[in-house]
Amino acid sequence: MKIAITGATGFIGRRLCTALNSAGHQLIQLGRQALQDDIDRLAGQLQGCDAIINLAGENIGRRWSEAYMQALYDSRVLTTRALVEALSRLEQRPGLLISTSAMGAFDSLGRYSESDPPNAGGFFGRLTRDWEAAALQAETLGVRTLIFRLSLVLGRDGGMMKQLLLPFRLGLGGPIGDGSQPFSWIHIDDLVRAYSFALAQPEMGGIYHLSAPDSTTNRQFTRTLGRQLHRPALLPVPLFMLKLRFGQGAEALASGQYLISERLPEAGFHFQYDTLAKALQEITGPA
Repeated sequence: MKIAITGATGFIGRRLCTALNSAGHQLIQLGRQALQDDIDRLAGQLQGCDAIINLAGENIGRRWSEAYMQALYDSRVLTTRALVEALSRLEQRPGLLISTSAMGAFDSLGRYSESDPPNAGGFFGRLTRDWEAAALQAETLGVRTLIFRLSLVLGRDGGMMKQLLLPFRLGLGGPIGDGSQPFSWIHIDDLVRAYSFALAQPEMGGIYHLSAPDSTTNRQFTRTLGRQLHRPALLPVPLFMLKLRFGQGAEALASGQYLISERLPEAGFHFQYDTLAKALQEITGPA
């Protein structure tokens, strides 16, 4: 397949591109400039593609200001709108768009599957709602559309684990606050496999949760990681320290959501890393 992909240089994008290249797909990597460029020029780059994978978005792991929150929003919502507008200008359109969303669509109080309507308020609620709505406009153009709501992505060479492994190996790790907040996750290898799986399943459409069946709490995650590294994980991270580091983003980073993935298993997908212990064993083991 000929596949256009945005966000190809990020943690997820790099791993996904490697897998898709190995599988023999032809990739068109669309950088940030292409998504901000003239819409007709962007449409020209999509010409002849069989599928589009949309991973574009600023990294949330920086200090949040009003300007940066706007950049987080624009890099997701406006780029998705640009992709769909470019699709509308093609006579022969790709057959599939796989776009991205996040578990921030929900609050921290319940357990949510794909059948539950998003209920989060605030910035993340607005962001995910507008992000998903922008992608689903592709359905009106006759393009089969999937939205993958991502839980926390665990892998040794990027994302949150890249920041956590050193302090935990030094015995300085611990839960955020009291550690009771939900912790839904997926191993990077399973995430990549889910994208490849969807490319080969023409009946799939709509919203899917990418979350392993072993969702837990932040406290249990830190304990499991500590056991894997044979280190204590007893030092809690107070919210005020997160506020010093991340500003307005601290409360969002300190909260969590409990995602249940029902539709992926129903479609025939099996999680290779179905327990947290198995995932962390791979991540902390020999490279």
